Amino acid sequence: MKPALARTGPGFGRGEAPRIRLMIVDDSMVARAVLTRMLEADGGFEIVAVAGTGEDAVEALAQVRVDIILLDLEMPGAGGLKSIPRILEAAHGAQVMIVSSLAEEGAEETVAALALGAADTLPKPGTGRFNGRFSEVLMAKLRALGRAEDQEPLPPTAARRVAAYAAPMRAMATDPLRLLAIGASTGGIHALATFFQALPAKIGVPILVTQHLPAPFMAVFARQLSNAAGREAIVAEDGLRLLPDRIVIAPGDAHLTIDISGGKLVARLARHRVASGCLPSVDPMLASAGALLGAEALGVVLTGMGRDGLEGALALTGAGGSVIVQDEASSAVWGMPRAVADAGLACAVLPPAKIARRVAGRAGAD
Repeated sequence: MKPALARTGPGFGRGEAPRIRLMIVDDSMVARAVLTRMLEADGGFEIVAVAGTGEDAVEALAQVRVDIILLDLEMPGAGGLKSIPRILEAAHGAQVMIVSSLAEEGAEETVAALALGAADTLPKPGTGRFNGRFSEVLMAKLRALGRAEDQEPLPPTAARRVAAYAAPMRAMATDPLRLLAIGASTGGIHALATFFQALPAKIGVPILVTQHLPAPFMAVFARQLSNAAGREAIVAEDGLRLLPDRIVIAPGDAHLTIDISGGKLVARLARHRVASGCLPSVDPMLASAGALLGAEALGVVLTGMGRDGLEGALALTGAGGSVIVQDEASSAVWGMPRAVADAGLACAVLPPAKIARRVAGRAGAD
């Protein structure tokens, strides 16, 4: 099908916040119609375009500005997955939200979509199950992603504006680095790939990663992160020894913390409830790093909704450690990093590639 552009007004009334402008890209006419009715009934969203293929979506984006693109992965032509880079290039700052049955059934495709730059994913329900919990979760995710920063016509390769963060920063600890611990959520897989591609191959310390993902996706995530990072990445097991330059990832059903056994750093898994409600949570990882290593531990908090990582950052910095957070302009959702920055706990607020360079400098691996 050719892209259909909605002929709508400006999306807001007098004194009202502008509605979030959406494009639906799905080859199913039924799915497009149901999603349109569901979202427009809310009043906070406006469907400004629909398309049946990735190619049609790119064509439509030349004529209309949107905030978020709801993209199915199973479509004719190039398909949703292969279309993500072209769609993002044409989107002028809009973000991609995967709404597809493959978001539940196909871990390979879902993790690949997130690595390519999709901000978030949600499994598409079966016929007749689009209401209730699905509707609530979808709208919450869309509101968290919010409006696109760039609404003006720009060349496809134009970079997003880099906003300076004005809050006071803490000084970076200068003790020898013994551990790097990274936490991320929405948009984190793409941010992690960017970070590791800019990080030297050898920094000489173990690397922990807590990324909010379902447990069945973790093995695929570890494999894809290993490829992107050019170093070994494995899912943590309790008692696993932490080796320099190896990435150890929190499993989807447990917090990743650290301990010392036989004079060596090892991974420990825990499943206790935490204030953020997340499992795995960034908080226990950062807190245990601070408790055990103090100023020799460095935390990084990347893009994600919510406040997970704030309590851990407080514990880590309280023990003498340091935390760097991702900046707003490069984040899919500036929730987790903002919570840490607003609390005055960050020593820098930077995009992922610059965070990598700062980490390399701290590790003496420039």
